[in-house]
Amino acid sequence: MATKKNNLPASAYAGRAKEGLADLKAKANMSKLDTNDVSVGAYSKSAGDEKTKTSGIKIRGTGAATKGVMARGPMA
Repeated sequence: MATKKNNLPASAYAGRAKEGLADLKAKANMSKLDTNDVSVGAYSKSAGDEKTKTSGIKIRGTGAATKGVMARGPMA
């Protein structure tokens, strides 16, 4: 016989909504344009001193590709 999961009645979870709401109010409002670093074409809201990431690892299976052969995202 499989072990039974901890299934509680809905009333046991009713107080959790208030905790989540408090956490949500503490976060910054990311729907506002002034809180995000947006760019359109060559124009960016940031100062522009960020360098383009050129390091990374060469991925396999690219064939004769000359562009898009490096993986630059988080690898962990």
